[in-house]
This record gives sequence, structure tokens and C-alpha cells, in this order.
Amino acid sequence: MNLALHSVSYAGVWPGQERLSLEEFIPRAAALGFKGVMLVAKRPHLSLLDYPSHQPEKRQALRALLAEHDLSVHSLAGYNDFTVGPERPDVPFWEHQIVYIAELAALAHDLDCPAIRIFTGYNRDGLSYDAGWTSVVTGLQEAARLVADFGVVLTVQNHHDIAVDYESMYQLLSEVDHPNCRAAFDAWSPAVQGLHGNELAAAVRRMAPFTAYTTVADYVALPRYRYEPALVNYVEEPARMLGVPLGEGLIDYGTFFDTLIETGYTGTVAYEMCSSLRDGGNLDSLDAYARQFQDYMSPYVAKANAGVAAATAR
Repeated sequence: MNLALHSVSYAGVWPGQERLSLEEFIPRAAALGFKGVMLVAKRPHLSLLDYPSHQPEKRQALRALLAEHDLSVHSLAGYNDFTVGPERPDVPFWEHQIVYIAELAALAHDLDCPAIRIFTGYNRDGLSYDAGWTSVVTGLQEAARLVADFGVVLTVQNHHDIAVDYESMYQLLSEVDHPNCRAAFDAWSPAVQGLHGNELAAAVRRMAPFTAYTTVADYVALPRYRYEPALVNYVEEPARMLGVPLGEGLIDYGTFFDTLIETGYTGTVAYEMCSSLRDGGNLDSLDAYARQFQDYMSPYVAKANAGVAAATAR
């Protein structure tokens, strides 16, 4: 098991979060003690517009910067949606998603990166669930076929609406049925769906045949209410999720990691700070959260690696 820092953590994507350029993020990740990174495959970081295939010198310079700081790229973070644009069938939005992923595969190959994290799709008005599901399945099949030529694996994160629960994700990947399409299975969405303890462990075991990557963050839920004057009362609304250091939130990461290790997982655990944090978004806060992630993960990494060593010695 190995650790990586997601560059979204320093991308300035939420109010108050400091923004570092990719060239600034890489040495900072190394200074924090990381050996691996996950790179946002869009601006302000690793955009295909800024690192195009017809300018290989830019990719070579990035490889050199990574090597200088003894860092490897464990995954690119792709941003796609296979259900986008049904209201405009004349525009090939679905094809755009696949071309983007295929271009990322070439970029990943040039950076010696083995994986691309991608998404499924969102539910949309006017698009039936079955139609959206089919669009995702066929999109993943097409994309997996193309990225295989570059020796890259797609890892599908349980994030977008389609197949966000683990049983649906298992079914989805079974239908895709391609060795280069795996799961980036996270604990966050199961936790929001109410899975803890034995139920979360069951989800991890179910997804184990597909799980090749996971990204972690932790949250507390802050209740929200809207006042209804006519009722002289409040109506409950969805809670606000606020980021906290790993291990201090509502997600049962003890069960999650113990079960991952039990299933033989030896892949990457990436850390992200992709939404507002309890302690703010200045660099000191971001760095402190990144360090606490490493401290929290240390016994799990040791346990996983000891299991690998024992299995090798048999």
C-alpha cells in the first residue's frame, strides 16, 4: 500500500483555498514527505491545453521536475460525465468524453502513470435512468478499449449519480467487463448513504475484485434548516459537509482500511482536500491536514506491507 497527495488539495477550487501552480505543488508534495501524487487533469494543473501531445518538450520538462523531487504520478484525475448533453443530440458530447479520456491515456503514458480516475454520469431531466446507464456502460467500454493501447487502467470513482451505491457500481463494472476498467472505490459515498461497521465492510469485500484505487477525505455533517414563516418553524435541508483531518469525521475509516487490507489491497490511497475545511484553506492548514493523513495512515501502510512480505515469504 502506498500514499499519494491529490493536487486538487492545492488547486484553489473552493473559497479561501490557496492555489499553487503545478510547478509549485510538486516540490511542496515532496517536502511534505510524499512519494506519489495524483494530478488534476484540467486547469489550473495538468490540462491538455497546456501539455498537448504536439509539444512533447512540456511533458518531458514535467517528468524531469517529478524526477528531481523523487515523485511518481500514481493517477491522473480525469473529469468526465458520460450523460452530458442529451438535450443537444447534434453535438457529440459523449464522444468528447471518450476523446478526452483517450488523450489523458497518452499523457499518462508519457508520465509513466498507470491509471486515470474517471467518473460515470449525473442524472438529468429528460434522460431516463436506463438511457443514462447505457451511455455510461458503452462509454466506459469504448474508453477502456482505447486506454488499453497505452497500458493504462481506468478507475471509476463512486462519485456521480449513476452507480454511486456499491451494488450498482459492481453491476456496472460487471457489464463493462474490461480488464482496463476498475474501481476507484471510496468510503465517502457509502458513509453518506449510512454505511458503517459491518455494512461498510461488506461493501469493501463486495467491491474487492474491482478495487484498484481509493481516494480519502473526512467530514463532519453540519445540520441546515430553512425558516418557513407561515409555519413558524424550520424545514430540515441536507447537511453541509465540512472537511476535517482524517480520522476526526463521520467516516468509519478504521473499518474501511482494515477490510481493504483483509481483501489483499496493495494499491494507492490518495488524499484530497477538495472542499471547504474546518480550519480554513491557507497553506499552513492544508499542509497540516496532509501531514495528519500520513500519520493516520502509517499503521495501515505498515500492516498492509507486512501482509505482502509474509505472503511473499511463504
